[in-house]
Amino acid sequence: MKHNTFLVKPASSLCNLRCRYCFYDDVSNSRACKNMGLLSHEMAKELIEKAFAATEDGGSVHFLFQGGEPTLAGLDFFRFFLETERSMQRKISVFHSIQTNGICLDEEWASFFKTNSFLVGVSLDGTRENHDLYRMDAAGQGTWDKVTSTIALLDAYGVETNLLCVVTGQLARKPQRAFKSLCELGRHDLQFIPCLDPLDTIGGQAYSLMPEHYGRFLCGVFDAWYDQLQRGNYVSVRNFEDYLRILLGMPPTSCASSGSCGHYLTVEGDGSLYPCDFYVLDEWKLGDLSHCTVEDALDSPVSRMFLEQGRKRPAECAACAYQPLCRGGCKRDWDAAGNNRFCTAYRQFFAYALPRLQTAARFLAQQNR
Repeated sequence: MKHNTFLVKPASSLCNLRCRYCFYDDVSNSRACKNMGLLSHEMAKELIEKAFAATEDGGSVHFLFQGGEPTLAGLDFFRFFLETERSMQRKISVFHSIQTNGICLDEEWASFFKTNSFLVGVSLDGTRENHDLYRMDAAGQGTWDKVTSTIALLDAYGVETNLLCVVTGQLARKPQRAFKSLCELGRHDLQFIPCLDPLDTIGGQAYSLMPEHYGRFLCGVFDAWYDQLQRGNYVSVRNFEDYLRILLGMPPTSCASSGSCGHYLTVEGDGSLYPCDFYVLDEWKLGDLSHCTVEDALDSPVSRMFLEQGRKRPAECAACAYQPLCRGGCKRDWDAAGNNRFCTAYRQFFAYALPRLQTAARFLAQQNR
């Protein structure tokens, strides 16, 4: 294979925060073993060897570290990981990303990320009020001040940083305030993701995001984003950037916008392998690093079944004028009837924003000539 991506959970479901809406806490509670432990040095070496063996010369490998909270594996683990890569490097490109809550990071971490060209995603929920409502530490205290200080530290070291914002029902009521608040922290790429309810449920939680609220949120953020674009200030918002790429005839960057599930592996702390971060569940286990190759896992019957299901689209997509842009969205958002629960939100957004999205795409195409 030319390119391979591995979403690695070096600390499994361990976390130093107690976020009320945490989807991975729900996922890990839904399997026989909630916490699969820290990824050992031996298993990390196995992962690197098999990742490189599965990748053609001239290709690339992307290691994306998530959790739980991946920094709980310790900085020495990441040093070992990169030293091991270098000891067996082949003619392939290797990229590293990490998604973190930012609580553990200090100057030593920041220096490491800068030296080794890590892309660091920091989770921050829009505004102090909303962030501190749901993203609390073990003592029940909000973490906005700590996380924003971490972002300033990473910026001072010149680390490439983006901000990931979970859109809860509360935040959805203040889209432009959330966008402005994040932009005030400096120049960062932004990503807004809808808050997930527990598996096999829809609504009923204090943080639940209703489709009509999400639709209004997307429209409100788009207004603020487009205003900045007209002022000559392009802010990368992944949701919108995927639609711009599609309008320009380019592939989107997320599997949610691609019309099918991504072909990558999620690696848990014990070396077990799964097809997607949202489905690290016993029934979707593909194998483990000790007993199978990357090719074996990706070509396993369970993997083929997962990808086949991910290629199916909700029936209502066939007659939808916005299907070429929306493409049905993420399977994790589909309800029991096989429909995307946020369908009305996306319809509302495209009806509102499509002419300006098309204008923005033409403008960006001219700028990049």
